[in-house]
Amino acid sequence: MTDGGTKTDLSETADAAPVTEADVQPGVEETPKRWWPPRWMTDAGDRLALLIWLASHIGFLIYMYLAGPGRTTDPFLTRLTRWDAENFIAIAEYGYDGPPGMQDASKLPAFFPGMSILIRALKPIIDDGRLITVLISLVASAVVAVAMSRLAESYFPGSGRYAVAALFLSPFAAFLHTGYSESLFLALAIPAWLFARRGRWEDAAVCATLATTVRISGLFLAFGILVMFLIAGNGLRARGGVRRAPWLLLPGVPIVIYTIYQWSRTGDWLAYNTVQDQHWGRHAVWPWEAFLNTWNMSDDIPTLTVSYYEEMIAAAVLLILAIVLAFRRRWPELAYLTPQVLSFLTLSSFYLSIGRASLTWFPLWIALGAMATRRRWVWYLSLGIMIPVMAINVGNFTTGAWIG
Repeated sequence: MTDGGTKTDLSETADAAPVTEADVQPGVEETPKRWWPPRWMTDAGDRLALLIWLASHIGFLIYMYLAGPGRTTDPFLTRLTRWDAENFIAIAEYGYDGPPGMQDASKLPAFFPGMSILIRALKPIIDDGRLITVLISLVASAVVAVAMSRLAESYFPGSGRYAVAALFLSPFAAFLHTGYSESLFLALAIPAWLFARRGRWEDAAVCATLATTVRISGLFLAFGILVMFLIAGNGLRARGGVRRAPWLLLPGVPIVIYTIYQWSRTGDWLAYNTVQDQHWGRHAVWPWEAFLNTWNMSDDIPTLTVSYYEEMIAAAVLLILAIVLAFRRRWPELAYLTPQVLSFLTLSSFYLSIGRASLTWFPLWIALGAMATRRRWVWYLSLGIMIPVMAINVGNFTTGAWIG
């Protein structure tokens, strides 16, 4: 799809990705850039993205306090560091054996070490692990805002602000503000994708490698970048493309190292998968079984009914998004999302954390950003759906209810 025959969005093929002044052309050196002031301080798009980031954090804190009375008396940091955050902190402080007396320490291999390594590195400066996780998300989400704006603009000029707003107002945006790993992952994954679109494959590989230390999704990201490298004009077919190809194997290294490490601890080469199955029921089933199990479970615990409905809706969105990307021949984006489709819909006995994973589906937020510049009514309708759900999830998470 084109606008005036010159602009492209997610409906174009990877070979036709728009070239901007920031793109790196094979064989052409970049114009030297000033180190100060940095671009995010002077660029209007970056500043607007950071304003959206700031406003979303202020709104999050306001609603967190409004939701508290009568539902929780937990301290501020405790409301922001539940469940996964506690596990990251435990790994950072005690390793994968967990703290003494931790009854379910056997589940810890399910959490990749990147977040915990960063917490441990900051421990000499900030003693409270809970505060560290919140600060990591705070800084990382600022990087995400700027990177998302730039990435969306590279697809469709004028869409950056809307893509950022869509992400930070999305139903599960609570996890961008709390001590979870989504912000850190996206702060590495989105720049990796942007570097790849600009032909900076080595930088893309390094960012994807770091993303893989944070979440298994980093491996899916690397697969998408590999497909982009194979079909893009500034990839394998460009001058020096063959020499850059080995860099794209780098994101697999953390997986190999982590697998060997967990084997040395447990004697199980598939410790990650074993733990996922034992603690979360993640094993291969037929797609209809996963759906029916989730549907039936939605009536078992009334407090989780809405959460399971959200999981089913998120699964439908993911499947539709993948189909649209295939129809539009967006092969790199499809390569990134297809493993998630298979993982969530066939490798789990019920739907779990699909909604939270939607934060990492940046093609979705870019598409919404592009849509906002063309069909404003779709944008407003999307906000009308997302914002109330986000507010409910913020209130539920910060008061101790499970939301994914």
